[in-house]
Amino acid sequence: MKNLISLLICFLLFPTIKSRVADQNEGVLKEVRVGLVVDLGSTEGKILETSFALALSDFYRINNEYQTRVSVLARDSQGDPLLAFAAVTNLIKNAKVEAIIGAQSLQEAKLLATVSEKAKVPVLSLLAPNSLSLNKYDHFIQTTHDPTSEAKGITSLIHDLNQTSVVVIYEDADDWRESLQSLVEHFQDERISINRTASFSESSGENHMMNHLRKVTKVSRTAVFVVHMSNSLVSRLLHCAEKLGLMEQGHVWILTARTMHHFHFSDHFSTRSMQGVIGFRSYVPVSSNIMNFTSIATNTLMETKRYSAWAHAVASILANAAERMSLKTSENVSSNLLETMRQSSYKGLSHGGDIQMVGNKFILGTFEIVDMVGTRERRIGLWSCDSFCGIRRDVMASSTNDLEIPRHRFLEENGETKKVLRVLVPAGNKVPNLVSMRLDPETGVYTATGFCIEVFKTCIAPFNYQLEFIPYNNGSYNNLAYLLSTQSDKYDAAVGDITITSNRSLYVDFTLPFTDIGIGILTVKKKSQGMWTFFDPFDTSLWLASGAFFILTGVVVWLVERSVNPEFQGSWGQQLCIMLWFGFSTIVFAQREKLVKMSSRFLVIVWLFVVLILTSSYSANLTSTKTISRIQLNHQAVFASTTLNNMKLGSINAVDAYAQGLRDGTLSHIINELPYLNLLLGYYPDAFVMTDRESSTNGFGFMFQKGSSLATNVSREVAKLRALGTLKDMEKRWFQKLDSLNVRSNAEDVASLNDVDEASNRFSFRELRGLFIIAGVAHVLVIALHLVHMRQELLTKLQSFY
Repeated sequence: MKNLISLLICFLLFPTIKSRVADQNEGVLKEVRVGLVVDLGSTEGKILETSFALALSDFYRINNEYQTRVSVLARDSQGDPLLAFAAVTNLIKNAKVEAIIGAQSLQEAKLLATVSEKAKVPVLSLLAPNSLSLNKYDHFIQTTHDPTSEAKGITSLIHDLNQTSVVVIYEDADDWRESLQSLVEHFQDERISINRTASFSESSGENHMMNHLRKVTKVSRTAVFVVHMSNSLVSRLLHCAEKLGLMEQGHVWILTARTMHHFHFSDHFSTRSMQGVIGFRSYVPVSSNIMNFTSIATNTLMETKRYSAWAHAVASILANAAERMSLKTSENVSSNLLETMRQSSYKGLSHGGDIQMVGNKFILGTFEIVDMVGTRERRIGLWSCDSFCGIRRDVMASSTNDLEIPRHRFLEENGETKKVLRVLVPAGNKVPNLVSMRLDPETGVYTATGFCIEVFKTCIAPFNYQLEFIPYNNGSYNNLAYLLSTQSDKYDAAVGDITITSNRSLYVDFTLPFTDIGIGILTVKKKSQGMWTFFDPFDTSLWLASGAFFILTGVVVWLVERSVNPEFQGSWGQQLCIMLWFGFSTIVFAQREKLVKMSSRFLVIVWLFVVLILTSSYSANLTSTKTISRIQLNHQAVFASTTLNNMKLGSINAVDAYAQGLRDGTLSHIINELPYLNLLLGYYPDAFVMTDRESSTNGFGFMFQKGSSLATNVSREVAKLRALGTLKDMEKRWFQKLDSLNVRSNAEDVASLNDVDEASNRFSFRELRGLFIIAGVAHVLVIALHLVHMRQELLTKLQSFY
């Protein structure tokens, strides 16, 4: 009986004892506080808050023997980096948290990373973008996809498409630009050229995006677009691309992993708008575990599953690290927590979704490649370990539209589809009125102007082509013809001041000539001769100097001879006449007075030498300037094709250069093709004259690929323009296209050409100043001797007087 009573008492007291033991066990559990600082109003923030709470509850339900408990203290950053910074500082200082989970943007990540380094508290981010600037922070840990593996996968995909160039389109924000750096560097290493880049911001409107896409596609002939931007922007971008016809056959769009992580499918996207889009995305295999967890934590969208699975992984790593840390004794708990996490790996809720810590990152290295058709997606394959795994080539082919770059690309503009005709244009701008190329520094698009370009645009207009002008800078027009012939996949036509020749016709098809045929000879138009043309051989300065020296010679001879020579004596009137007579009579050597003194004879001999040079120069110059000789063309030599090729736009190849050559006397005549000479005549109608012409060349024509129907069609349009007189009107506009400034400038140039032409044939005082120096020295010497002689005579008279 006593035993029964004892047993009953123990049974009644057992629950109380068990409760006390449990209370004692609960009392020894160690709390490890972790701060969660995110925008709780955002989708990602709500996912992380819910997922961490559920993941920790699930973890400790399974591992109820653990002596530590991780508790999460959530704070709302409201998407403001400064509020996030303040919240983290408060959690570390007052709540004594051992780790922080947060950072949704690059700016926020940099602020929190700075705090973590100073406080030695690890910050774990599931949402911050990859950036090399974050690698220097030892306590900032990211859970992210492997950017290097992603870059290799995208590069390998581009190579599989047999492409070597891409257009990169990204969001114009610091975090998106920096996270793109790894991919760009890998493209460079793998020799994939980035033909063009385009950036858009959140404020970019549809019109701006469409205009920019038009400019990019005009310049770049690549068919692969790599997109790196947020959800709202990529949705608008693809919508604009669809309107421009860039989602059609021959174009592939590749979305990066970060773009795909933010991408939400929208019902308003049609199947057509999404066709040809391929995305890289971190691989989250679908298993029963992940389906059970994510169905509780979030809805079933793939992007929310991904963040939820990552949150579960980070929560489990933190809980495991906290438990292992508790077994160690250390004053620096946070450092132990970080070191323990570095040594951890996590299998995850799925099979194949392993997370490993490499450096300061929890890396997910496996990607799934999906294509998007309308509002549903389709997996093409996986990328892992530098290779594609289980990729479906048949699906890949249909996704990329059997990628072939068509001969003519298509653009849709104002509701009208146009073929793009790629036209080579000489970019030397040597004769801008004929052809000129200009690069727009803002858009990078080349524009072409000039007579040749206007004729071509007019002729090609009926055939509904969008023209893409490509500069040519690589040599002669023979090489241009060869380039057009051998690279038919890049170029369709060539336009400019290109002469039709038999040699070039071996490689390309020419249209009918759209300019006059032949070459001519141009020379300076001579000014009409007047009654005073006999003054032309000498300029004014030489005439004045010569007259002065004639008078000076007569004065000096009279001064020396008058004291001893009766012929130089008489009244003052007679002496003045004899002075002038003697000086000017030397012009024709008609002086008849006999000279007595040797000094005067010496002076006259020197002066007669100067007069001889002056008269000879005058006679020769007068004869040459007033003799008009007509130059006849030597058909056997001048018009030989080799000589013509050497002459055409060699060292003298522009209107200004021609005019300058005639202005400074370097050239007396110009022989060239008629379009160049007509242009020169249009600018200087009063200065030049064409003296002869010969139909020995075929004129300018447009070049097309051999067998192209456009050569025949454009020839027909050229013939129509010539018959209607439109070609002649165009020629007048461009060959005499002078604004008010040019009219005034060219009028001055015409006058200067005539003045310079006359001046270039005249002798100036500067040219013959050596003669006058000799004569001047002789005059000074004779005067000096005369003064010395007069002084001696004066001294002799004074001595005899005294």
